[in-house]
Amino acid sequence: MNYFKTTLLLAAMTALFMAVGYGLGRGPGMMIAFFAALAMNLFSYWNSDKMVLRMAGAQAIDRAAAPEFFDMIERLARRAGLPMPKVYLMDNDQPNAFATGRNPENAAVAATTGLLRRLSPEQVEGVMAHELAHIKNRDTLIMTVTATLAGAISMLTNFGMFFGGSRDRDNPLGGIAAIAMMLLAPLAAMVVQMAVSRSREYAADRMGAEISGKPLALAHALATISGAAAHIRNPEAEANPAAAHMFIINPLHGERMDNLFSTHPATENRIAALEAMARDMGSASSRTASAQGPWG
Repeated sequence: MNYFKTTLLLAAMTALFMAVGYGLGRGPGMMIAFFAALAMNLFSYWNSDKMVLRMAGAQAIDRAAAPEFFDMIERLARRAGLPMPKVYLMDNDQPNAFATGRNPENAAVAATTGLLRRLSPEQVEGVMAHELAHIKNRDTLIMTVTATLAGAISMLTNFGMFFGGSRDRDNPLGGIAAIAMMLLAPLAAMVVQMAVSRSREYAADRMGAEISGKPLALAHALATISGAAAHIRNPEAEANPAAAHMFIINPLHGERMDNLFSTHPATENRIAALEAMARDMGSASSRTASAQGPWG
């Protein structure tokens, strides 16, 4: 199902790419944008994970570099029934993490050094279980491809703005309409990112809590990360905002409302859902213990 959604997304982003091309150069601009979009689609399917990791400043590590963290990922992946993903670290004081890859066999998880320093081991485990849930749900393909294509659209419009592409007097859109296209196209790409991300975060929270067995640890981690992200800058994310939707908490400043223009659901809503899940798990455990009696 996610492959079908990815195909639809690629088609929508291609159409958007062509619209921007038309705004910048009429028919020839649209055709150039079409072929560029085809090439970008193929490239993003096979290489978008590498692009996103590079944009985030992530470096691959092995067990020798961070044995406890590496062992944690291995244990959680086994519990989730997943192949061991590649493990990356980002030298960044803001606690955060994301997952990427076109399928579980070609997946990677990345965490910041701030995440390992500022959170307890149980909280880190909850965060990484959430990221493995994205891999298990096959969310990472569509999220990663979206990041790559949204970034490409932003670059295209910036290119057109720099060279004044659509200010040609022969362009029927006119200068004002062309400038509006340059401003609205990145916004449209951002809206696609938001729609892709928000519902998936709730599902990954739930599955991640099931994988780790500790929904409250994940809830506390979300609160800590959200608070830290509000005052600790993430320079790589600020430089590449098209990938912000991939992180467990929005790494950018000023995006915490649960509405159409946020890349993530409100952290408070996610925490409330996890707390309700913990209560349900506690009630189920109590009922099981009562049914078994004092001797099991």
